[in-house]
Amino acid sequence: MDDEEWVLVQRSTEKDWWNPSLMEDINGESSKPLKVTFSGPAKHWTDAIPIGNGRLGAMIWGGVALETLQLNEDTLWTGIPGDYTNPNAPAALSEVRKLVDNGQYAEATTAAETLSGNQSDVYRLLGDIKLEFDDSRLKYDEKTYKRELDLDTATARVKYSVADIKYTREHFASNRNQVIVTKISASKQGSVSFTVSLDSKMSHHSYVEGENQIIMEASCPGNRYAQKLNENDSPQGIQFTAILDLQVSEARGVVRVLEDSKLRVEGSDWAVLLLVSSSSFDGPFTKPVDSKKNPTSASLSALKSICSLSYTDLYAHHLDDYQSLFHRVSLQLSKSSKSVSGNASLTRNELVPFQSDISFKGSEDDRVSTAERVKAFQTDEDPSLVELLFQYGRYLLISCSRPGTQVANLQGIWNKDLTPPWDGAQHLNINLQMNYWPALSCNLKECQEPLFEYISSLSISGSKTAKVNYEAKGWVAHQVSDLWAKTSPDAGQALWALWPMGGAWLCTHLWEHYTYTKDRDFLREKAYPLLEGCASFLLDWLIEGPGGYLETNPSTSPEHMFIAPDGKPASVSYSSTMDMSIIKEVFSAIVSAAKILGRNEDELVQTVLEALPRLLPTKIARDGSVMEWAQDFQDPEVSHRHVSHLFGLFPGHTITVEKTPDLCKAAANTLNKRGIYLMPTY
Repeated sequence: MDDEEWVLVQRSTEKDWWNPSLMEDINGESSKPLKVTFSGPAKHWTDAIPIGNGRLGAMIWGGVALETLQLNEDTLWTGIPGDYTNPNAPAALSEVRKLVDNGQYAEATTAAETLSGNQSDVYRLLGDIKLEFDDSRLKYDEKTYKRELDLDTATARVKYSVADIKYTREHFASNRNQVIVTKISASKQGSVSFTVSLDSKMSHHSYVEGENQIIMEASCPGNRYAQKLNENDSPQGIQFTAILDLQVSEARGVVRVLEDSKLRVEGSDWAVLLLVSSSSFDGPFTKPVDSKKNPTSASLSALKSICSLSYTDLYAHHLDDYQSLFHRVSLQLSKSSKSVSGNASLTRNELVPFQSDISFKGSEDDRVSTAERVKAFQTDEDPSLVELLFQYGRYLLISCSRPGTQVANLQGIWNKDLTPPWDGAQHLNINLQMNYWPALSCNLKECQEPLFEYISSLSISGSKTAKVNYEAKGWVAHQVSDLWAKTSPDAGQALWALWPMGGAWLCTHLWEHYTYTKDRDFLREKAYPLLEGCASFLLDWLIEGPGGYLETNPSTSPEHMFIAPDGKPASVSYSSTMDMSIIKEVFSAIVSAAKILGRNEDELVQTVLEALPRLLPTKIARDGSVMEWAQDFQDPEVSHRHVSHLFGLFPGHTITVEKTPDLCKAAANTLNKRGIYLMPTY
């Protein structure tokens, strides 16, 4: 690829596009309220409402007689730092390469399993806030029930009536004050009564401290296979603490201690719950047993820092922080609905707390649940639902990835299980990357910072993996990682575990960040050193193949099999299209970056320039689709969920309408082949 592939657009000096601005259409009218609404309590975890401040998260079920807030903290993982090297790998690698060179792809696939390592560790959960109300709530008026997530304010609300009393619960997770806040109120004085407790599936101990605090101290297992911690478990895992602080109205309301672990509120006008949490995690390279962090002391300190703040203060801080990100982007695909209450967008000053009654006012459209809107979309493609989905995606990224937090895992930060699907781990063969695709185009560049810090950690672990496993310079990361920056192949079939392109793909995000922001300091200090290490590994990983091309061997197309010429199913061959596409992308990025930084003459850059034209080009298969492997193997699953061989089209830049029209047509055929029908263009 020559330099003309990269078009660098200078940022406008007339306006700072990264700063927030409220959104109005050309008529000064707001579109439909950005609210995800429900007509009843959640019946399944996926129906609960997620809130988060990047580090702490909660799922709001909205139960009436019994409410559960399922809690998460982003450093709660099993395990300890690992040794992600395998001194036996070079010999195994040599054997696999010989089998591939001989065309024995099925045998190579079997042999490649000897290159696999240990499984990743597992993302765990914090626990639950449990709210128990009296039996009168069972007689609530179902017609008055409403549960909603207001994307504009990042606030979850639950509202319902019992007889003539209206009850409201409000929940938000503050990034600025590092606390999850719940307010429970009623339209009639002295009507707020409930019991609150902290519980967890993890090994824990809960107790009441003073008259209004519940402290829960708990542990994560030191290995992934232990469900709960035993007294003699070794090694020691991450320790963590959660503290729930309870505040009630001064005029009336009594708090009692029950069973030494619960608090009972009686006859209050309102109650505010503050949840803080800390862990002993001190970075991916520090064993929990060596951590100097005391999670209980840290949690008490966090609570002390906000104890003088009122609910109004906390909510104002939350709005100021959240809306400075969320209000940067608007999307309006349709005219404003006349039925939406109010014609003009609310200004920041008008978004004041304690306006629950106002926030629940709205039109008939506003009372239609989001689930009903989704169902109706099959026959009525409401553009405002697309707007809502777009902004919901931005909301989730803001809520699970902020400067100073851990990188968003497979489920963001939300999890209810001791063993979540796919361990809740960071999967580097598309999932982690997809988490961050909206960051720049949706004006959330700060939300990428955890990703860049994570890549830095992977480069440290990955340099050891590259040296020992592959006798290569630079650094490498494979398909599955975790909190401890695991870089070795995961345990399992080569079909998905043997894929040393994870770190390389992540490095393309570094260059993309520069093309959006034009931040030369970032390019020089953060991106370029990581690109250097990645390119160094890729140069050593590439080997001479037939016809003078540089090839990757062994190579897979993530999670997809092929039928070898001998009729046997296999997944390991050489130079998959995705391998080549990612390598081209990284090489082109470092060449462009070197030009900007005045490092064109670096030996590494010159070597990359020599290697670029020797990379196998993307080919078109007999059926007119993009070829997924270096040979036109038979595809046993033409509708496979991955389209890895289209990396050059997106998120890469090597397939373009202007320069590779034939490949673009082949890409369209590929999507049709996969079952994603595209209308032909003429």
